Amino acid sequence: MRNKILQILRESRDNYISGEEMADRLGVSRTAVWKHIKEMRAQGYDIESHARKGYVLKEAPDALLSGEIAHDLQTSVIGQNIICHEKIDSTNNEAKRLAREGAAEGTVVVAECQTGGKGRLERRFFSPKGKGIWFSVILRPKFLPQEAPKCTLMAAVAVARAMTEFNLKPGIKWPNDLLYENKKLVGILTEMSAEMDGINYIVIGTGINVNIEQSEFPEDIRDVAASLCMMKGEPLPRVKFFQAVLRAMDDLYAQVQAQGFAPVLREWRKYSITLGQEVKVIGVRDGEVYFGRAVDIDEDGALLVDTADGRKKVLAGDVSIRPRSGKW
Repeated sequence: MRNKILQILRESRDNYISGEEMADRLGVSRTAVWKHIKEMRAQGYDIESHARKGYVLKEAPDALLSGEIAHDLQTSVIGQNIICHEKIDSTNNEAKRLAREGAAEGTVVVAECQTGGKGRLERRFFSPKGKGIWFSVILRPKFLPQEAPKCTLMAAVAVARAMTEFNLKPGIKWPNDLLYENKKLVGILTEMSAEMDGINYIVIGTGINVNIEQSEFPEDIRDVAASLCMMKGEPLPRVKFFQAVLRAMDDLYAQVQAQGFAPVLREWRKYSITLGQEVKVIGVRDGEVYFGRAVDIDEDGALLVDTADGRKKVLAGDVSIRPRSGKW
């Protein structure tokens, strides 16, 4: 109901519209309209009222509310169903629960704050209230389960596209870390439920540090974390940036469904800051450590590294780029 009232107010632009007219159009009482208006004001909407004229929307908040995110989103699949939370333990956990219950493909779960956000290898992800974009997307693709890891590359490219729209230069470190001055801006975690021959669902969780100042990061990650506002030198509009990410992801996912991941991999190479660099690789399973030059990614999204012992294919592991000092 709130979103319908918001739509009517937007359509009225700068003109007042009476509570009676809104009530008639919505099939509810004027008291119900007033209660929803009151709740919207509490969310941060600047709605002016006049005893004889009615209501007019003066300003909308830069808050992660479904009515704001969905407004003029223009996506085909991703974001057609948006579920917003003020606080949650993990958007990925909630998205997986909804996926198990049959939530539609493209459902987005987003929160103003996460209390238990995690990245790869169970690493904690700092998710403060009102400072970032913490969200998960449910997909139900037709491709085989072995293709799923490439969804993390797709998500990284989607954020990179959005950054270019805001005149920010993205750099992706394999496989999906977006960095600024070698500090992490974005975390992406893909989780899947599948059978041998098909995928039940994929959940792509993405955390974007948007308007966090350096001093606001916990001391233990202050030297390795950054935000878009630190990069740009001023705060960014979170809703508009989020919409840009969802549009990009929607477009990329449509390409994947039609053509496979080749277009995503081509675009990933364009944004990569890993390829052509001297790297250090630490294997996740065996702890093997080796050095070499990152030369490309293959059709599986694996990193190809030329070492003294020949070319190696990195499917999973920690990859570090040689510092400017030349010392590891």
